Parts: sequence; C-alpha cells; structure tokens
Amino acid sequence: MTSSVFVISLLLLSLSSAVFSDDSSFQKLPIPGNRSGPESFAFDTTGKAFYTGVSGGKILKYTADKGFEDFAQITETSNSAWCNGIVGTALAWKCGRPAGVAFNPKTGDLYVADAPLGLHVIPPAGGLATKIADSVDGKPFKFLDGLDVDPTTGVVYFTSFSSKFNPMEVLIAVAAKDASGKLFKYDPATKAVTVLMEGLSGAAGCAVSSDGSFVLVSEFIKSNIKRYWITGPKAGSMEDVTSSVSNPDNIRRIGSTGNFWIASVKNEVVVPTDPSAVKIDSNGKVLQTIFVKNEFGNTLLSEANELDGKLYLGTLTGPFAGIMKL
Repeated sequence: MTSSVFVISLLLLSLSSAVFSDDSSFQKLPIPGNRSGPESFAFDTTGKAFYTGVSGGKILKYTADKGFEDFAQITETSNSAWCNGIVGTALAWKCGRPAGVAFNPKTGDLYVADAPLGLHVIPPAGGLATKIADSVDGKPFKFLDGLDVDPTTGVVYFTSFSSKFNPMEVLIAVAAKDASGKLFKYDPATKAVTVLMEGLSGAAGCAVSSDGSFVLVSEFIKSNIKRYWITGPKAGSMEDVTSSVSNPDNIRRIGSTGNFWIASVKNEVVVPTDPSAVKIDSNGKVLQTIFVKNEFGNTLLSEANELDGKLYLGTLTGPFAGIMKL
C-alpha cells in the first residue's frame, strides 16, 4: 500500500508541473517574404523589440507596432534574388543561415552564429554583418548552432552541432549519433577564439548564467545537458547536469532567477514530435513543462525565451514565430 501511494504521489507531482498550452494565449507571427525558421531570439535593451535570423541570411527585427522589418544580413547576396524566398538551408553557403543570436547589452552589438558561414557581429544600427571567424586552430566550423553572451563580461560562447556534418546533413548527423560537437569562446578584447569542450553529441544550444559563473550546453542527440564552469574553484571543468530533457535544443536563462528555458522534442526515427518548453533550475531539476503541439504540430521547436511574462517560441523550419502568455 505504501509503495502504491508513493507512486501515485509521484505521478500527481509530475502532472502538476506539466502545462498544456491554451490556444487563446498564443499569438502566431508569420515570417514575411516566404522565408522560414526563426530559430533564436535576441531582445534589445528597450525590451520592446526582438531580433531573429531566418532562411536566406536575413536578421529581422520585430516590434508590435511595425511587425517584422529587415534589420541586417549575413552576406552581400542575402538581399539578392538568389536568396529572397529561400526556405530551409537552401543556398545557405551563399546566403547564410543565422542560427544562434544574442546581444552584448553594453555595446549593443548583435552576435550571430551562422550555421555554415561562421561567427558574425552586427553593429547596433544593423546592416551587413562582419565575419569574426569561420575556423579555429586551422579547422573550419562545419555547423554552428547555439550562441550566448556573458552578461558580466561580454565574452561570447557558441557551439557547433557537428564538426563532421554540415547543416544540410543534420539528419545524417542525428542518425549517426555524431559526437563531434564543440563549445567555443570568443573574447572581444583579445579577438581570440578558443575551444572549451569537444566530443559533444549535437551541441545545439548554450546559455551563460546571470552571474557569469558557468555556461550550460545542450546535447540534442544524446538528450543531455552539460555545464562548463567559467569561474570559481571548478573553473575549466565540466559536468553533466541532467538527462531528463528529451532532445534539448536552445537554452535561455530567465533573467537573474537562476532558471532556464529549454526547447525540447522527442526525436523518433529522426522525426521530431511533441514539442515542449521545459523550465529547469541551475541543478537540472525540471520545474515546469509546457506542451505546444497544438500550436506547432510536430515542427521542431528550437527555442523558448521568456521576457515580461511572455514566452517567445522559435522553430527550425516553420514559417512563423510564436508568443505565448505565461
């Protein structure tokens, strides 16, 4: 009897932290120009605009009064007829395919991990991005993905999903259980790029803690999240944090709360299902799960990013971004 009560209690506890989204609280924002994949979001210091990269190499700015507007582009050809209307990773080597984005709040610079073309920076006024690096130690980046900026130092952390496969080969990388992903560090003061972690299985996202003491890195293929210590007695070391989040993609810190949102799916035979936003604390404990299958179907949810009581939801392939009231 005692064991039965214990099991029932655990089930009730797990259900209490799971939330099925209310369609009435969800706002769909179609991406203009027949583009797709608002994969990640960055908020400026006003908190009234967000920025996202889409197919064809464009960075879009969104405000409630004006909607989506062109803000920047990765290459000169991103504005050409070649790249207009491109979806997915088509012509990504020519147009660019922005993945992770994040602002340095002190300088206003927007950093972009472009999947095939490398690390870039965009000035506060927008326009053409400047390439910072497309290789490290003589080894080209094959497939950049997640990016975050340390709010305390301005140092940029970014990941490569794979060092063997390119973005157009992502399904092959997943099926092969590739473990060649890496975590990188770019220091704007020294202009140096260094490798911090190797052997990661689909390093899809990263997020620096609000105090700058560590960075979390997701392993999409392995369904694991690791921590790399930046400061303190464990500086330079890494550890597993949790394997309880299925196929984690981007990770985003929630202000200074010490908690993080993670975009999650279930990867079944290389087909993503059951997209959800999962909130964890700094020790990997799952605090809340929001299921968004009603809004996203089986589209791969790439990011959940919270600001002012709203959750901004991105997708790798879909033609829209989502905003959900919490």
